[in-house]
Amino acid sequence: MENLIYQHFSDINLNDPFFDGLKADYIEFSDWFTKKANAQDSAYVLYNTNRCIEGFMYLKIEDGEVNDVSPSLPHGRHLKIGTFKFESAGTRRGERFIKKMFDLAFEHNSDNIYVTVFSKHDYLMNLFQRYGFAIYGSKNTPNGIENVLTKDMYSTKTDMLENYPMVSSNSRKYLLSIYPTYHTRMLPDSILNNETHNIIQDVSHTNSIHKIYLCAAYGIQNLRRGDVLIIYRTGDGAGPAWYRAVITSLCVVEEVRSIHEFSTLDGFLRYTSAYSVFSQEELVSFYRTKKYPNIIKFTYNSALKNRVTRGQLIEEGCILDERINLLEVNNSNYLKMLKLGNVNERFIIN
Repeated sequence: MENLIYQHFSDINLNDPFFDGLKADYIEFSDWFTKKANAQDSAYVLYNTNRCIEGFMYLKIEDGEVNDVSPSLPHGRHLKIGTFKFESAGTRRGERFIKKMFDLAFEHNSDNIYVTVFSKHDYLMNLFQRYGFAIYGSKNTPNGIENVLTKDMYSTKTDMLENYPMVSSNSRKYLLSIYPTYHTRMLPDSILNNETHNIIQDVSHTNSIHKIYLCAAYGIQNLRRGDVLIIYRTGDGAGPAWYRAVITSLCVVEEVRSIHEFSTLDGFLRYTSAYSVFSQEELVSFYRTKKYPNIIKFTYNSALKNRVTRGQLIEEGCILDERINLLEVNNSNYLKMLKLGNVNERFIIN
């Protein structure tokens, strides 16, 4: 079972020690939690292997003006992050919650997302600001003054991370092939219907928005920051690739490096380990053999709603019947792929 669960409040243990900090920060927390349980509301809950809670996020859609913050948020559809806390454990869990939050904002066509955070929680403040949130104002509460951070889901910024998860249509576009063995572990929201959630683990390369992949594909060195990657999950050998190979995800290149840039194994491992799908043993082997010299760091922006098969891509003229490693895609075919994949058009910045 996947360890990040969308669960009714009534099924969540309020007495779990995880909630002690929230009870200390918010004197009304227990009463609020009970009201949510009675209303059959739900939240995202992350459990460890002992079924103890290590992460919690409650999201709520609000329509109209938000006037309990200063200044008020104007009339619109707002996604409120009502409660958000996690034990970091060094596995990028915060990024996994952030991605879920953005997914819900798009699903409900929110105009913005907002959250209130005490200044003492500087890690949370920095996490939100990294992905485009800005301090908007403040909220006066019986527990003290909180910062109000907002992210406008329509405005665009210069930095690709501040625009996350939106993708620019003015960038170059490429198909990048990834073997099934690594695909689901690295891109958990792009799991196929016939795959088991048991392979999705609470580890950095699964949780993180940022991914590192090593390969030997020709032309990788020409990729640059901001280029769009359409992830092509190769066939799995269980049937013809015409039906089994699919495109699944939209990603954006952060940077490309060569394994030869790293003069020591330790330096290479420091750069790759946290975000790489490969095991420590595999990475050590790759460094020593230089088998996969190209290192791509990219952001995981969106899972396609429809998995588009190789056969569909060929029939629509998006690709030829040829082997795919890294293939540049023109804008016309890119738009066809987005349409076939049923991608929410709000993900795309024009």
